[in-house]
Amino acid sequence: VQLQASGGGLVQAGASLRLSCAASGRGFSDYHMAWFRQALGKEREFVALISQNGGVTQLAGSVKGRFTISRDNAKNMMYLQMNSLKPEDTAVYSCAAGTKFPSRREYEYDYWGQGTQVTVSS
Repeated sequence: VQLQASGGGLVQAGASLRLSCAASGRGFSDYHMAWFRQALGKEREFVALISQNGGVTQLAGSVKGRFTISRDNAKNMMYLQMNSLKPEDTAVYSCAAGTKFPSRREYEYDYWGQGTQVTVSS
C-alpha cells in the first residue's frame, strides 16, 4: 500500500487543521493505521492509531482531547482532526500502516507516507 499525507500548513495557536492520508494499492482495510510526528531536532513520536475497521483508537496523552483520528475504508482515507493547536504541535506529520495492533512503535509499521508540515505560531 502506498500512502500520501496532506493537509498541513501554517496556523495560529488555537486553530484547527485536518490532515488526510490517502492510500493506494490493495488492502487498505487490512491495515491498522497511525499518525506519527517529528519536530525539528527531536525523535519521531506517536500521535494516534486506529484499528482496521476504525472501531478502536488511541491517542498520545499530549493530544488527547484535542485530536481525533478516523478512517474511511470505502475511500481509502485516514484523517487526523487537530483542534486547539499549540506551538508544541509543530512538526512533520506522517501516516503509517501496519499489521500489529495496537502499536505505538514506529518500527512495527510497514508502510509510510511522506510527511506533511504543520507549523503553529504563537
